[in-house]
Amino acid sequence: MAEMKTKRFSIGYALLSKKQKSFIQDSLVSLAKQRGIDLIKIDTDKPLADQGPFDCLLHKLYGEEWRKQLQDYLVCNPSAIVIDSPEAIERLHNRISMLDVVSEIEQVNGDESHETASFGVPKQIVIYEPERLRDAKAWGEALNFPVIAKPLVADGSAKSHKMLLIFGTDGFDELKTPTVLQEFVNHGGVIFKVYVVGKYVKCVKRKSLPDISEEKLSSLNGSLSFSQISNLTSDERNDDKYYKMMDSEEAAMPPMSLITNIACGLRKAMKLHLFNFDVIRDTKAGNRYLVIDINYFPGYAKMPGYESVLTDFFWDVLNKKEARSFNCEKELMTLVGDNGGCDGETGSHNVSSA
Repeated sequence: MAEMKTKRFSIGYALLSKKQKSFIQDSLVSLAKQRGIDLIKIDTDKPLADQGPFDCLLHKLYGEEWRKQLQDYLVCNPSAIVIDSPEAIERLHNRISMLDVVSEIEQVNGDESHETASFGVPKQIVIYEPERLRDAKAWGEALNFPVIAKPLVADGSAKSHKMLLIFGTDGFDELKTPTVLQEFVNHGGVIFKVYVVGKYVKCVKRKSLPDISEEKLSSLNGSLSFSQISNLTSDERNDDKYYKMMDSEEAAMPPMSLITNIACGLRKAMKLHLFNFDVIRDTKAGNRYLVIDINYFPGYAKMPGYESVLTDFFWDVLNKKEARSFNCEKELMTLVGDNGGCDGETGSHNVSSA
């Protein structure tokens, strides 16, 4: 009896070389192939419309030319699925609009043991004029030193990752505008990185910037780059005291009910399926968590077992469990028959301190 031939799917991927090297590993390609999914590299030196056809397009490229190529491809291949819409991704290129989305998420009580947990974002403002940097009165209410200075544009470039911790007005000397000033919140030297892949959510614990006491703050001035802060505290981080602190009550994992609520809300509000967000716990406010950053298509290969998580996601997308369509007139990707997965969530959730 002849064996039935199962349908194979093709996913064309367009990634910068660094992202391609970290993400498209042999282990992922092999596992996807076993599930009937072929990962095929898109040649970015050739028109996209001349390649494929692909059942799905996976990308992390930016710019009007690439957006136009995607649009043209989908006009010719209307059944193809794009993960994710360039318009939706673009929202994360601005550090103000990036975190504004958090306010769109409903505060939902978690399980009984964590019903008092809440979330938000740190106080922040954007400064466009250099002269306003030194005028703390122009910053609005309750934004005090120290502050974190971040470039307004978050496009993944080396320049967009340059951040400073500023202790006083003399720390603004070499700062260029537009820049975002965000309050520095003591958070026990721990940051929680939450990876989202469709409906799958995983939270891991990482070391972060150390707390700054009022006493220590009075002796600090100017500014420090994040790399300088890491170097200054490396000795202290390698001692037993630091690791004991990492295991202390302050470093406890956040309630997973809260994390999945935020992840689900972000996915629905942003219409994105591949992202991560960073969360800290405000040690002064107790059970309050702050979202401080959101990134599109992060370094998933750092996540244990990423191959099976991504392959399962691709399978769901290709089999229309995460069905999408592309509206060429509005150039907008919309979810079809999917409420964002927030009601009756079926995704996997995982918490780890690895």
